[in-house]
Amino acid sequence: MVAMLGLGVWVGRGQKTTVDYFLGGRSLPWWAVLLSIVSTETSAVTFLSVPGMAFAAGGDLRFLQITFGYIVGRLAIIALLLPLYFRGEPFTAYEVLERRFGKTSRRVSSLLFIVTRNLADALRLYLAALVLQEAVGLEMRTCIVIVGAVTVTYTYLGGVKSVVWNDCIQFTIYIIGAAVILYKILDGLPGGWEQFWEYGVENNKFRVFDFEWSLYKPSMTFWAGLIGGMFLTGSTHGTDHLTVQRLLAARSQREAGWALGISGFIVLFQFALFLIIGAALACFYEQLYPDPSLRPQQGDRVVAHFIIHHLSTPMIGLTLAAVFAAAFSSSLNPLAQSLVGDIVIPLARRPLSREAQMRWGRLATLAFGVLQIFIALVSYRAGASENVVNSVLGIAAFTSGPMLGLYLLGVLTPRVSERPAIGGFVIGLVALTYVVLPTIKLETYPDWWFWHDPSRTPIYWPWLATIGAACTFGIGYLLCWTPLNQIRTDADSQLSPGGAK
Repeated sequence: MVAMLGLGVWVGRGQKTTVDYFLGGRSLPWWAVLLSIVSTETSAVTFLSVPGMAFAAGGDLRFLQITFGYIVGRLAIIALLLPLYFRGEPFTAYEVLERRFGKTSRRVSSLLFIVTRNLADALRLYLAALVLQEAVGLEMRTCIVIVGAVTVTYTYLGGVKSVVWNDCIQFTIYIIGAAVILYKILDGLPGGWEQFWEYGVENNKFRVFDFEWSLYKPSMTFWAGLIGGMFLTGSTHGTDHLTVQRLLAARSQREAGWALGISGFIVLFQFALFLIIGAALACFYEQLYPDPSLRPQQGDRVVAHFIIHHLSTPMIGLTLAAVFAAAFSSSLNPLAQSLVGDIVIPLARRPLSREAQMRWGRLATLAFGVLQIFIALVSYRAGASENVVNSVLGIAAFTSGPMLGLYLLGVLTPRVSERPAIGGFVIGLVALTYVVLPTIKLETYPDWWFWHDPSRTPIYWPWLATIGAACTFGIGYLLCWTPLNQIRTDADSQLSPGGAK
């Protein structure tokens, strides 16, 4: 954490404009943007839970199928959306929506991003504090404040450059930590790799493909991975300002495309590593150290259990640092940028000076940091468990599908104006609310939670972005044939690489 603070101070020198502070002067190398993208989408939950999918009874490598959709979705973003972000040098992801539809779509999208991202990353902060508490034994509220303060400080001082370079460090730490864990597992097996390979073949741990078609099957299939993963990554990496900010900070559209395209293959490698760790742990515990307290369905615990009980003290420190690195949030800078660029500057009564914009940016960074610490503290006081936190993170994420649908309306349908687009967006959110909320599982249900319906089978989560995008696009297109549609003559007729300017 000290190194992260030092890096924030060092890279923050000489930043005088919001382009420097929020976009790194549009000068970041493609490989740093690449590692930042991958690190940003990797959390402590990913590091701990993905191995559990292969460790569990009947578990295997099928979760890898979602990376096929991730790769296809990223290539689609490069072709359809990336050119928009390098035409006219927009300051935020949502500025292009104003060019196509109008001010309302830009402000609604920005506000939705600000609300859901603050909620999601406050709970990510909560999870990071859980890791710190496990490592040092401090009181939980103290851990929340420490993690939040470190994140706020290096972001406040260094801007997006600090965030990106810290992301690169965090990526390196957690990949090294994962490699060390795998090495120690195989080193602990008398037969080494050969013993693990025989176990994996006998127990079908290396199965990758499942071609069953189902919206409800609670495990990854090829179609859920390919289609659902494509729409999911299209929304999270093509329309969410958390990722788009990194792309805008690249030196050119070409370098941003390289970073985004290669990131899909890095995620495939990363998930393969995590899943192989889980399968190796199944072999390790089943054949060498049967532990009655570690049941096959408790896959989320297995990595932490191995770290604590089977590694030396220096290795425990390294691997806990890896988990901790994966837990850090990096949303404060893009949140502040979206507030300043999409809300403050457009609504200002007179043009803001360069110094005033920087003051607003730093103030917003500080304010969002305090807000996330407060939400994390409230979550702790409310007794939120990790499972509840993950459920809420899922709820916060389902807005991404309708956002993708809104962008696709702009790219693919020159006829649709702002009112039908916003109408489709709202109906897409309502449709996902109807699909998701009745199936949320909580340990106890508050008196006001009237949505729960135990008879409803949950739709598997990769399909949610597809449903949200399809509803938004379909309804928005239908509404454009009604009197609601008022085509702007001063807007881009089509948000496409070759569209009108």
